[in-house]
Amino acid sequence: MKSIAAFVVRGVPASVIASVVASVIASVVAFGAASIVPSTAHAAEGMWTLDHLPLDRMRTEIGWAPDAAWIDHAMHASARVGNGCSASFVSKDGLVLTNHHCMSGCIDQLSSPTENLLQLGFLAADRDRERRCPALEVARLDRIADVTADVKAATAGQAGNAFTAARNAVKARLASACVGRDAPRVRCDVVDLYHGGEYKVYRYHRYTDVRLAFAPEGDIAAFGGDPDNFNFPRYDLDMALVRVYEDGRPATVVDWLRFDVDGPVAGEPVFVTGHPGSTERELTVAQLAVRRDLTVLDTLLRRAELRGVLTEYRTTGPEAARTAANELHGLENGYKVARGQMTALLDPALFAKKEADEAALRRYVATEPALATRVGGAWDAIAAAERTHRALYPLYTQIERSAAFDDRYAAFARTLVRGTVERAKPNEQRLPEFNDNLLPQVEARLFSAAPVHPELERVKLTFALTQLRERLGPDAPIVRRVLGDESPSQLATRLVATTTLGDPAVRRALWRGGVDAVARSGDPFVRLMAAIDPESRAIRTRYERDVEAVLQKNTALIAEARFAAYGDTIYPDATSSLRLSYGIVTGWDEAGVPVAPFTRIGGAFDRATGAEPFALPPSWLAARGRLDASKPLDLASSADIIGGNSGSPLLNRRGDLVGLIFDGNIHSLGGAYAYDATDNRAVAVDSAAILEALDHVYDAKALVDELRGK
Repeated sequence: MKSIAAFVVRGVPASVIASVVASVIASVVAFGAASIVPSTAHAAEGMWTLDHLPLDRMRTEIGWAPDAAWIDHAMHASARVGNGCSASFVSKDGLVLTNHHCMSGCIDQLSSPTENLLQLGFLAADRDRERRCPALEVARLDRIADVTADVKAATAGQAGNAFTAARNAVKARLASACVGRDAPRVRCDVVDLYHGGEYKVYRYHRYTDVRLAFAPEGDIAAFGGDPDNFNFPRYDLDMALVRVYEDGRPATVVDWLRFDVDGPVAGEPVFVTGHPGSTERELTVAQLAVRRDLTVLDTLLRRAELRGVLTEYRTTGPEAARTAANELHGLENGYKVARGQMTALLDPALFAKKEADEAALRRYVATEPALATRVGGAWDAIAAAERTHRALYPLYTQIERSAAFDDRYAAFARTLVRGTVERAKPNEQRLPEFNDNLLPQVEARLFSAAPVHPELERVKLTFALTQLRERLGPDAPIVRRVLGDESPSQLATRLVATTTLGDPAVRRALWRGGVDAVARSGDPFVRLMAAIDPESRAIRTRYERDVEAVLQKNTALIAEARFAAYGDTIYPDATSSLRLSYGIVTGWDEAGVPVAPFTRIGGAFDRATGAEPFALPPSWLAARGRLDASKPLDLASSADIIGGNSGSPLLNRRGDLVGLIFDGNIHSLGGAYAYDATDNRAVAVDSAAILEALDHVYDAKALVDELRGK
């Protein structure tokens, strides 16, 4: 057990320290306990939906809870970026703050062999020179509606494919009704919470004209590179500013976040509003075992191998280095995530706690006869479905999930082949990814003018096809149909050399021409995707019938048991929907050594070596004398976050922005499965550092004034 001294941070109120220490003690005790029902969430734990915040808990743990006006303002000032990140509005004129790494795709697409903006950075001299991102959407959540009764009524008594079809149809109806006639500017998602325990419709306002206003150089945005990733202390200015436009003019927004010019202090309560992607804290032990033995392990190995391939490829020339940089950065990040998840899943203590919690909940269910009748068999049904999952996984992942065709040309072809067929069906009978509600996003990706780099795609496809042959074996019928008499390298080379799908006009013509145009196409990628589509659909149908439908029905039953045991004190797993997390600005104890919650601007210069990845850009070296070395640069807090929270605003009690989430520490990676208040930390850029850099490094006076509300 950690000593109280490990939590003493200068400036932390005694009441907050006592609350955190009590929480940690309770956490340690509960970790080995097997009570009638599992222990409830500990201090700072939870990614809570904004319509169901634990206000009483917050008052107890941090001495304050937001009121309805604060919550409404925070919700409407928060944003979701279409590439899986979070963001926030920071001026009335549609200025949006997010991470540099969330905008790296846009920055890369706006670059060229003679202007590498990832390396050089970008500052628009004025609004007329802000550059439009080729394929990016920013969305603001406007309202939430509960549709649980509708979905459960539609799926009652259904099983297998009938259950899946009924669920997809009702979700399509609900989303379509929510959008109404506002499709160009509205998106509605039917969000599955508590793994089927509840369903909510989230209605978003869409901004599809997104323009880059500012991005620092990659050397400071990702200072420390992969060695520092998911570590702390950090010295990164991982931020970017984009502006959303409507009708050709900067969008006017009502709710936006004011910058706190000083940033937070140690011990201060802070709040994160963002879109955490996925956690799996509610999974059964059988489901977690499949993650440990199969899916996370497979992901880890694949990413490790592909990282080696792309690392080698980038050494073949300057253009290879430029075009592979963004992809490699994301891959390295994903590899470290998978490694952290695997470390957590291999921890016997984690599984012991999960087993104890599951056993306790099952004992509780057994004491309630009516509940036992409905729910008692759910765990065994899930275990059986996961055995089927193990058997189907290789074929399902390689073919239906397209691991064997991991390149952009194949993705375009799959969209054209499937999308034209699905679009011709009634909305409620389509595959969910082609519902009317999502077609604007499908088309935005398909028609994007973002450049495609043929040689990079050839290298990726060669790797993917090689993996297909290795995972399924050279004699598997599907492998023989895909490869024929060619090697993976030969097939990839031929496909990439002869495709025309790199041209957005070609893709647009095929999409608009519909099924007939796609059927007549001689493009080799289109022909390949069309040839394997029947088998791919058959694999999907079997997976949805024997695995997905069983899991969905039975995890919903387990959610019912949790509601009975916990009442309304539990939060749902992350689902990329807007959530609020809270905590305090605090460090932690690492192997007996206290880790301070702040780094300082001067520390970046002390850490710099002049060699990648610890080389500061020339702009920073030139500005050293103008910068306040004592100002905080990055900070750590106990807020509970996960991937997808990148770009989330860090707020104080006034609702002002005091930081920008960009990472977690290495201990946060196990947060996919459990939260540990002792050392799970969220890492953010301090608001004071953002203003200091914009003012004294980049001379971005207009942006500084805008962020200060002038």
